[in-house]
Amino acid sequence: MDAQLILLLEIQDLAAKVRELRSDTDMGKMEEKHFGVDREAAAQQLEVTIGELEDRLDGRIRRRYDRIAGRMDRVVVPVIAGTCYGCLVSIPTASAGDQDPNAHLQTCEHCGRIIYILS
Repeated sequence: MDAQLILLLEIQDLAAKVRELRSDTDMGKMEEKHFGVDREAAAQQLEVTIGELEDRLDGRIRRRYDRIAGRMDRVVVPVIAGTCYGCLVSIPTASAGDQDPNAHLQTCEHCGRIIYILS
């Protein structure tokens, strides 16, 4: 799997956790009350880590990531059975037919998200 794709997946996972920490949910309240979790401090630390990971992205990929992240929560999405799980549109079979389709970054022609192929 492409190293930049791995970084993007890590960033996306941490960003989802930041959103979760900052949302006002019963689970978050329980974490604070019973486990003493300072959700805002944890979110800030995760944002520092996200920034460090973003700095490791190639410039062109970072610009694409920033552009997509500005309008969508999920930047990187799987392709399952030929369907982009960002926009639910079928992708060309040539994209999924490579020997190792995740050896290089690919994008969905419809929604522009970065995709990875699940076999």
